[in-house]
Amino acid sequence: MTYCCGILVRDGLVMIADTRTNAGLDNISVFRKLQVYSNPGERIMAIAASGNLSLTQSVVSTVTEGWENPESGERETLMNAPTMFQAAQRVGRAIRHVNAQDGGALAATGVQFDVSFLLGGQIAGERPHLYMIYAAGNFIECTTDTPYLQIGEHKYGKPVLDRAITFDIDLYDALKVGLVSVDSTMRSNLSVGMPIDVVVIRRDACAAELVHRIEPGEPYFADLRERWSAALRAAHANIPPVPYKSNARPAAWVEAREGAKTA
Repeated sequence: MTYCCGILVRDGLVMIADTRTNAGLDNISVFRKLQVYSNPGERIMAIAASGNLSLTQSVVSTVTEGWENPESGERETLMNAPTMFQAAQRVGRAIRHVNAQDGGALAATGVQFDVSFLLGGQIAGERPHLYMIYAAGNFIECTTDTPYLQIGEHKYGKPVLDRAITFDIDLYDALKVGLVSVDSTMRSNLSVGMPIDVVVIRRDACAAELVHRIEPGEPYFADLRERWSAALRAAHANIPPVPYKSNARPAAWVEAREGAKTA
């Protein structure tokens, strides 16, 4: 399992991914799941992957190395896609290509073709985009109404994003909320773990403003985790007690009990 999230706000894009992979409790490893493709000033893209590691690596390698389009003769990669939309289409085609090659053999051994991707970035002349691409190769695009997308073990981190992320939030505040979301996920699911890879892309820069790996024990992230836990405890303490305490039994319950005794 994994956890990756992308947050698209007015000022730019944040993408975060954990690095833990496992094939059972005694076979846990670290693999990078967030890749960055950049031609500074012309384009910047980041792709995060969730699912079967061998399959996601095959898809990423396919869109990195490219393949020849039989109609145009062009070798299609992420770095020569004319638009972000067409870049997402290329990831989708790569997923279907890998499925066509390996899906049958996997199904014969009882292994499901399970992959999903986040693709975010900007090509000069366009606005930034963020897409979630499914195992069938189809995809959806992030909107200003819900300016984030998640893949992997998303349920524990989603409430934090729902409550705190808006399209107008500051770019680095979005990063901070995203890290809280990751922490919430790690506390509830041991299959998500550090190190954590982070990419920050500022709108119209067409370059990565920040590419960083958060290692275990890093002071800022450790402090963030403790401050968030303390804030939750303080919030709980400051909420008034519930007013529902009563020893009285509902009349209907009492009547039913007395009737049962006399029957």
